[in-house]
Amino acid sequence: MPLFVAALSVPQLRRRLHLLLVLGASLALSVLLIAFRVLLTKQLLFVFLLWNLFLALIPFCLSSMLGLAAVRLRARVLLPVGAVWLLFFPNAPYILTDLFHLEPRPGVPYWYDLVLLLSCAWNGLMLAYASLYDMQAVVKHRLGATAGWVFAGGALLLSAFGIYLGRYLRFNSWDVLLNPFSLFYDILQRLLNPLYHPRAWGVTLLFGLFLLVGYATVRLLGRLEEEPAP
Repeated sequence: MPLFVAALSVPQLRRRLHLLLVLGASLALSVLLIAFRVLLTKQLLFVFLLWNLFLALIPFCLSSMLGLAAVRLRARVLLPVGAVWLLFFPNAPYILTDLFHLEPRPGVPYWYDLVLLLSCAWNGLMLAYASLYDMQAVVKHRLGATAGWVFAGGALLLSAFGIYLGRYLRFNSWDVLLNPFSLFYDILQRLLNPLYHPRAWGVTLLFGLFLLVGYATVRLLGRLEEEPAP
């Protein structure tokens, strides 16, 4: 039995290619905005956004591999790749919080930095939604539509908690391997004593709700395009 079975039709492959082209153009715009700012100011202030965009690409690449490669995946492939995907998935919507860095600075118009940060935040959000779409499709194929939406909602809530861990506690995805005890201890404290950590649950619930509503909106917009005209 082959490990991978072709998953997408020709029209689906064409739509995916169009998506890759648009996402590539949008990422190129962010890179150009950052590069031009460096040339203009001779400062590396927002270069860290390139690293954040790279991290946001990791779950997108993993989910695209699964979406392109297979309809029927063996558990020994799906589970470890899915675990790595979930570990890195919060890095994509995390870029939304880089808007915290927006403030007037000499040498660059305020509106320029606004566009730069919005461009990176938009790319992070779109990479997150595109990646989640592929993973939801895998779960839907194996377990049904309801399980797919439960998975999507759970992944977005977990990513919102991951955003909190990254922004306020400064943990990274690789701390699961490099600093597991501190990470586990801090998570356990917030689970056992939620009333002592209102910010943790405020960020998780509000960001999770925001991400879920946004994802549902994007999915509904895609369905409108698929429906035949009256």
